[in-house]
Amino acid sequence: MATYSSISKWSEEDRPREKLMLKGKEALSNAELIAILIGSGSRNESAVDLSRRILASVADNLNSLSKLTIAQLMNFRGVGEAKAITIIAALELGRRRRIEKTVELIKIVSSKMVFEIMQPIIGELPHEEFWVLFLNNSNKVISKSKLSTGGITGTIVDVRLVFKLALESGATSLILCHNHPSGNLQPSEADKEITKKLTLAGKSLDVKVLDHLIITETKYYSFVDEGIF
Repeated sequence: MATYSSISKWSEEDRPREKLMLKGKEALSNAELIAILIGSGSRNESAVDLSRRILASVADNLNSLSKLTIAQLMNFRGVGEAKAITIIAALELGRRRRIEKTVELIKIVSSKMVFEIMQPIIGELPHEEFWVLFLNNSNKVISKSKLSTGGITGTIVDVRLVFKLALESGATSLILCHNHPSGNLQPSEADKEITKKLTLAGKSLDVKVLDHLIITETKYYSFVDEGIF
């Protein structure tokens, strides 16, 4: 008779959740990924063994697994309604992901492009906001984040947070943006100072600050275009 061993007693690198964290999602088998979804097995069977049994019933074919109903999944001992719903929901997300078009990243080639991206977001706000566009090594926008919100007179930017987000997203460069609700495009001394501070910090982390734009409802000011950089 085979001896059942709880996942909690497995070596850390063999536990599905820990394995994903240590080695990445590609290192996990289908059974291990499903085991993460269902969370736990039963008294006599681990979540991984339960997942293997479910997959074996459909010849290890995920497309066939996605066609099983809640009732059919609940026929497996150890699978209740909640686990069945979780499996179905995850597989449905995978199906929808396949049919969606891949979003083409926008390549920044001018300050005007940055203005066109950010004006609808901050150009007409009654208060000041500071945003950062994170770019890859092809100058394509990976993501954009609001770093702070302030009053009409100004906003505070956390330099550490800017580069934490940059490193987490794998960005190699970034563009700073904030709005002037007053409509005045001229940078303040505080605007110049934060630009210098972020540029200097970026050099030490090999993340280049490409530009800083001040945006109003209809116009913008680029530090690069105006020769401040």
